[in-house]
Amino acid sequence: MTEDEYKDIIIKSLLFLKNEGSVVIYGFVIMPNHIHLIWQIQDGFKREMIQNRFLKFTAQQMKFRLMDTKNPMLTQFLVNAKDRKYQFWERNPLSVDLWTQAVFEQKLDYIHYNPLQGKWQLSQFPEDYKYSSARFYETGIDEFGLLTHYAGA
Repeated sequence: MTEDEYKDIIIKSLLFLKNEGSVVIYGFVIMPNHIHLIWQIQDGFKREMIQNRFLKFTAQQMKFRLMDTKNPMLTQFLVNAKDRKYQFWERNPLSVDLWTQAVFEQKLDYIHYNPLQGKWQLSQFPEDYKYSSARFYETGIDEFGLLTHYAGA
């Protein structure tokens, strides 16, 4: 996900889920090879169902984009599995419940500072990295139309 067009696929999927009312998104960062999300699955929806829909849609869209552009990177996602030819996401993504405000804020800070880590060096300040909720929490501007401030929830 080093190119913005792949990050935009993730944004598009999150926006769809938000607009249908299945999730409230409090924080995110899209990194070159992984994402961090702080979201709340809404009543009437099951976490596994929402997560699977998100992962399936984004994987299909990324696969189609790589195929359409004849990008040789597609071969990096080939797997020897009975139920799929390609795999873009880990089979069992980590999901952690955030039960207290202190833990929530610690995780939000962690994801916002992720792009600054030495191995990434994607920006100098958290709010400068485009594909993150850090700018929203710094300025109040949500350029993607995705976010709900956790303090107002």
